[in-house]
Amino acid sequence: MAQLSLRPPRHQADPRAVAWWTTRSALAAVPVALGAVAAYWFLTGRAAWLGALVAVFALFCVFLAIAGPRASYRVSRWEVTDEAVYTRHGWLTHTWKVAPMSRIQTVDTGRGPVQRLFGLATVTVTTASAAGHIKIEALDHELAASLAERLTALTQAAPGDAT
Repeated sequence: MAQLSLRPPRHQADPRAVAWWTTRSALAAVPVALGAVAAYWFLTGRAAWLGALVAVFALFCVFLAIAGPRASYRVSRWEVTDEAVYTRHGWLTHTWKVAPMSRIQTVDTGRGPVQRLFGLATVTVTTASAAGHIKIEALDHELAASLAERLTALTQAAPGDAT
């Protein structure tokens, strides 16, 4: 077996990932920001300093919902070779994962309702490792299906029983 090395994977997520991640972030951040504003409005004496603090918090929530996905898109990478699956993600803390084909147990694809709106899918590779699984997010749904087929063929051809 060839030696595996930690190297930058070649492929980025689909460009539509930014819109999907922004929508997903907004669905979480906007209710939090609105909740803070509502709590300030209905539960406080409306002190000006507290209003300014709540406004800054709400703007920060919106900023993260917009900037976070763009930063993630710049650093998220994936690649599948004949020997392994490589991923890298995270914009504050970079996480690298490498799964040799001989350790892969299952390959799944998933498409949530918001992902379907954008024509995207996620491929999840489960390994024999205690670290769990590797996710390749925000792929075109047709690419995800062909990637799952390719991974299935590669893992069947790999020697060993993935334990």
